[in-house]
Amino acid sequence: MENFANEYLSRGTTWLFITTLLYFLMNGAQIFETAIIVPKWTASPPESFHMFQGKYKLDFKVFWIVLHSIHEITFILAIIFCWKLDPIRNWLLILFAIHFAVRVWTLAYFAPNIIEFQNIANTTNSGTDLLNRVTLWRTLNYIRVGIFIAVSIGLIPLCLKIINLKFK
Repeated sequence: MENFANEYLSRGTTWLFITTLLYFLMNGAQIFETAIIVPKWTASPPESFHMFQGKYKLDFKVFWIVLHSIHEITFILAIIFCWKLDPIRNWLLILFAIHFAVRVWTLAYFAPNIIEFQNIANTTNSGTDLLNRVTLWRTLNYIRVGIFIAVSIGLIPLCLKIINLKFK
């Protein structure tokens, strides 16, 4: 029975650490994009949308779909393998709910707007009130990235807690 408990704890630890590491990797990419790339393409639309044009245009869609998909699978696996560890499971569920809400916000607001901005870059139609829309997108993106960072930081105490359980 004790061997089963050790194996369970080891799997939980593994998946919790994998999802935490992937979350920090994802945050690094988000911070880079938010600090370096977003200010450039939001500087003076539609002229600054040139980054979305041509043979070497910026398009991170595949990158973000793959990274988020892998991360969300590992997050769910961490929840599954930590299910019997009540305090860890409960906090993982809370963090996942927050993460999921921000992902829904991303898919409902950020993704359609960035796709529209990319389309505007390749047409002569700049749309109405473009500067205000881009500024709002950029401002809300700071909040979104901040929430993702907060969720990843929230995983650290859970990693420490599971280590303490493992070495008791």
